[in-house]
Amino acid sequence: MDLTRDRGSPLRVRVVSDGRAGIQNQALGLAEAVQRLRPAAIEVCRIGWRPAFDKWPSALKQPWMRDPASDPVLPPDGAAWPDIWIATGRASLPLSVRAASAGPGRPFVVQTQDPRWRTDRFDLVVAPEHDGLSGPNVVSILGSPHRITPVRIADAVAAFADRLDPLPHPRVAVLIGGRSASHDLPPGHAARLAEQIAGAVAAVGGSVMVTLSRRTPPGAEAVLREGLAGIPGWVWDGQGDNPYFGFLGAADHVLVTEDSANMAAEAASTGRPVHLLPMVARKTGSKFDRLREALIIRGLARPFDGTLDFPATPRVPLAETDRAARLLLARYDAWRA
Repeated sequence: MDLTRDRGSPLRVRVVSDGRAGIQNQALGLAEAVQRLRPAAIEVCRIGWRPAFDKWPSALKQPWMRDPASDPVLPPDGAAWPDIWIATGRASLPLSVRAASAGPGRPFVVQTQDPRWRTDRFDLVVAPEHDGLSGPNVVSILGSPHRITPVRIADAVAAFADRLDPLPHPRVAVLIGGRSASHDLPPGHAARLAEQIAGAVAAVGGSVMVTLSRRTPPGAEAVLREGLAGIPGWVWDGQGDNPYFGFLGAADHVLVTEDSANMAAEAASTGRPVHLLPMVARKTGSKFDRLREALIIRGLARPFDGTLDFPATPRVPLAETDRAARLLLARYDAWRA
């Protein structure tokens, strides 16, 4: 560590990922939570590996194997490291380990998700509870770090006011995932979901605000659009600015498919009633099952039963990203002392 750094200057935080939104937003969300607690300058870096080396084990990868289009995350000789390095995803692992072993002046290295590497190679690992990871330098949180804040979603609602304001209440955000290693969304199942969602929203005279994932199978997308066509609302077509944050901010209820830890945690952070839409399981006992049960047990979500009924007990918005940021800064301060 570099004890000559001015403790009064803003922290320099480098965010490292492969750039995919669902991956990058975990590290960036944690960095932004740090920035809300302490002055910090955030640098976002996207990295990748040449196709010939992309599938190699992380322990064998060398910096020269990176895709030439990658951002230069490792400083040249004599250049300063950031104060804090926050990374997410498999692509970042070899570089995080290199940063953590760089010697004097190196950054405090934080890895989110289960790195599936020895956790003592990093200064801190922020991992979802459902990954089942433990260790002296592991912080477990419910769900994943994210970028949802009351200010961000309020700003997004204002930005999309011309489309959102006319929608009748209750407004129902519908967040659809898709096929993954653990879940699937075949057309027949999607058609049944669309019928149930349409029935629930029509029964209360509401509207829908629907986002789909890159993982949503085309057949499922087609039947969802068809099944919800008769309900007032907005099914985003992927064109223009993404209204996802606006949908969360404008929602009276949030329906989210059970295949995405990111979307479930983001929905629970709004304080709105969250309904979990069932998917077709491709395997049992997955980490998503553990997350689902944790959200239900804590009263943050319930399985969708074809209605928008939800117990009227107050729900405290899930704020695990902020908690992780506080713990990160406490560890960082101790590391620097």
